Amino acid sequence: MMEMTSSRPYLVRAMYQWISDNGFTPYLLVDAGAEDCMVPVAHIQDGKIILNIAPMAINGLTLGDEAVTFSARFSGTTEAIYVPIDAVLAIYSKENGQGMMFNDDAGSASISAPGSNDAKSNGTRSNGTKSNGTGQDDDTSPDDPGAGPGRPSGPKLRVVK
Repeated sequence: MMEMTSSRPYLVRAMYQWISDNGFTPYLLVDAGAEDCMVPVAHIQDGKIILNIAPMAINGLTLGDEAVTFSARFSGTTEAIYVPIDAVLAIYSKENGQGMMFNDDAGSASISAPGSNDAKSNGTRSNGTKSNGTGQDDDTSPDDPGAGPGRPSGPKLRVVK
């Protein structure tokens, strides 16, 4: 029986297109410690980094079968980013948290839903500003439409099995 290739690059491309087509900001949660991963070290927290991959934040995006590559500005310096596809832990919308989280097994994925605290415990935000290519805001922003009494602010992911 023939073995299939990983579905991860196809799912990353599909989720990127879906998020972008709906007018939202696609974010990648990346395992920054993965072999050959080239991301700005200053923005890594707990071994992970969140990257804004919206067209207005980056240049030359390639969502390939082996890696995600692009260039972006971080703290005023343009950097080439190389993320092996297996280092992509999740792709989701900044605004509502909808997207997909990937299991440790290459090619496996779980559908995610908004409103869960799982993403916050699994990944952290970098300290960049909107102009540096990461496009992240502080989770505690009072302007966050998801915030309110008894509701955590910011996008969240939840693994649905």
